Amino acid sequence: MMTTIQPQPGILDITPYEGGKAVVGGVSNVVKLSSNENPFGPSPAAKEAVQRSVHELHRYPSTDHAALRTAIAEVHGLDAGRIICGVGSDEILHLICQCYAGPGDEVIHTEHGFAIYRICTLATGARPIEVAEQERVTDVDAILAGCTERTKLVFIANPNNPTGTMIGMAEIERLAAGIPPEALLVLDGAYADYVEGYDGGARLVESRDNVVMTRTFSKLYGLGGMRVGWGYAPQAVIDVLNRIRGPFNLSSTALAAAEAAIRDQAYVEKCRAENTKMRAWLCEALAEHGVPSDTSTANFVLARFGSVKEAEDCDTFLQSQGLIVRRVAGYKLPQALRITVGDEASCRRVAHAVGLFKAGQR
Repeated sequence: MMTTIQPQPGILDITPYEGGKAVVGGVSNVVKLSSNENPFGPSPAAKEAVQRSVHELHRYPSTDHAALRTAIAEVHGLDAGRIICGVGSDEILHLICQCYAGPGDEVIHTEHGFAIYRICTLATGARPIEVAEQERVTDVDAILAGCTERTKLVFIANPNNPTGTMIGMAEIERLAAGIPPEALLVLDGAYADYVEGYDGGARLVESRDNVVMTRTFSKLYGLGGMRVGWGYAPQAVIDVLNRIRGPFNLSSTALAAAEAAIRDQAYVEKCRAENTKMRAWLCEALAEHGVPSDTSTANFVLARFGSVKEAEDCDTFLQSQGLIVRRVAGYKLPQALRITVGDEASCRRVAHAVGLFKAGQR
């Protein structure tokens, strides 16, 4: 029987998001370098908090996330009342789209921007507008040229995923000042924690009424499995988002783990320093094998090859060696592979394998 039941416009235009591959059939001793995870895992303090939380699993979690918001505010020097917590920063991005975009509206993202921006936009019935980057770097002039009276949101990731590149605060400030007055600039700071001295745009949020910042515990804090993110925004925006945020969107265990993780800044500094060291080493090692990459400020490297076939063949070879990286053709980068910066052993292993692959071509 034919059905007349149809989803909202835009939903069927969404290609479901696919996470990084985690297994290779028939291959053991696999190293996963496809999802930009912290190779050292979460802080020991976060693990202890998870263990303690099992005694309260029968209780509903906090609805206002006050303890976690206070911890975030104290560590980053922010106003706890302007912080919102979500199921990863993804949920906050969805909430922003749901509240501020709809049919007839336009939402801007860059050509190599994170796939969730398009998904969030289409889910609300709004129209995603893709603007060009300049050599895989966010182009403020292109974004401003793409704005119209229908523009309601502008998404940029800084540092960007999957390129690893970023723009400076002067350019971000110019963008915030230049977008239409009825639009919000959303700064996705999933990888901001890897940049020493960068606040992700928090001070800009405090000085303007049209900027929102999102952050996550999934990357540097090693809590990808817990799904905790947060946002910082003008009070009026926070009040709007909290009207549709689920009252129990984060579990007690996730809240406890995130609070313990952010208070253990000594562990955070250790992980950041190790990533910085191994990222530089990996970039140099790949370059020595004839595989260039842009300057990355995140916990991954975008390795660029001479052709689509070479990138795909290298990925196939790496998988045969038990190394899982990320193809990024879906981000219009078919000649590249995104490689997570792992621990030293993993970085040396993947660099050696790329070298073997390149040597086999000659």
